[in-house]
Amino acid sequence: MKKQIGFTLIELMIVVAIIAIIAAIAIPNLLSARLNANETAAISTLRNISSAQAQFQATGKADVDGDGAGEFGYFRELSGGVAVRTAASGANTGGSTLNPPVLSGAFRTLNSSAQVTRSGYLFEMYLPDVAGGVQGEEPTSTTAVHTSSSNLSADMAETTWACYSWPANYATSGNRTFFVNQAGDIVSKDHSAITGPGGMYGSGGGAAGDAFQGGGNGNSITGQVAVGTIGRDSQRWKQVN
Repeated sequence: MKKQIGFTLIELMIVVAIIAIIAAIAIPNLLSARLNANETAAISTLRNISSAQAQFQATGKADVDGDGAGEFGYFRELSGGVAVRTAASGANTGGSTLNPPVLSGAFRTLNSSAQVTRSGYLFEMYLPDVAGGVQGEEPTSTTAVHTSSSNLSADMAETTWACYSWPANYATSGNRTFFVNQAGDIVSKDHSAITGPGGMYGSGGGAAGDAFQGGGNGNSITGQVAVGTIGRDSQRWKQVN
């Protein structure tokens, strides 16, 4: 008689069951590790942005009102992707690019909503307009860096800026939204309670004033940051250590 070599059906079923158990344990852990890595990368990027803004403002290269005090910049100005603005309209005619740039060249490419994508997170920069509202960045123009017909406030841009970062896909690329401004403190919120187009995830983003407490509205860049308290979006923001 020839001896048969191979696995029995029961042995195969046992192996498959063991693989399924291992997968059930490992896959959620891998997803959680990826989410944590993306959030950590977003926080680190915001710290770099904060440092880059301080360096850019100190150079005084953007000084639209000519008072000798430098203004904060947009992503493409900080990264050397476009010439620094020289007019209140946002025009950079006659201006030159920052060399060397203070921010990674990855911030030279924006999507149609003026956002930069890095490690599963979107980043958007705001500067103040003359009414204390926000001016978004022009994503494609080579001659202007902001889009609104309301001009930037050169005086306020010397002291004020704001940047948000949120997951490109909630619960897949990240769970928390982050914010930083000229104060340098990074705050976050878990936006799992927010659904629909107003939720801060995906290219739709959210209101620029969400992370500020009291006064103003969702389009305001002024006020106190909601550190450990409720923001204008009715959500609690916590300081990131």
